[in-house]
Amino acid sequence: QVHLVESGGGLVQAGGSLKLSCAASGRTFTSYAMGWFRQAPGKEREFVAAISWSGGSTYYVDSVKGRFTISRDITKDTVYLQMNSLKPEDTAVYYCNVDPSIFSAAIATMSSSSVSLRYDYWGQGTQVTVSS
Repeated sequence: QVHLVESGGGLVQAGGSLKLSCAASGRTFTSYAMGWFRQAPGKEREFVAAISWSGGSTYYVDSVKGRFTISRDITKDTVYLQMNSLKPEDTAVYYCNVDPSIFSAAIATMSSSSVSLRYDYWGQGTQVTVSS
């Protein structure tokens, strides 16, 4: 069983920054990609960013490019999301997940519709609220 624990959310003014963390446990995550997702009230969960196991490849959705940076520490099975220049539309509960597929396939799954149904395990998420 995969266990995911997200942290680091909070309330911040527009233009501010936050750094989220997600610790994964429950199995060996060698070669797993890790990704961040978010869900705003009344909306479906959506993909935000992903990073390959080595950290050598990253992927961002257009709405966060240039503002968010994903990174990971493979020794701790932890993924981070540095969020700068935050906007009110970034307000959401943020989740992470892991995917054992090769990176391109992981991206395809993570960015698919109804992504919340694509993975068996999700953490509790961490709330990010950006005030205008």
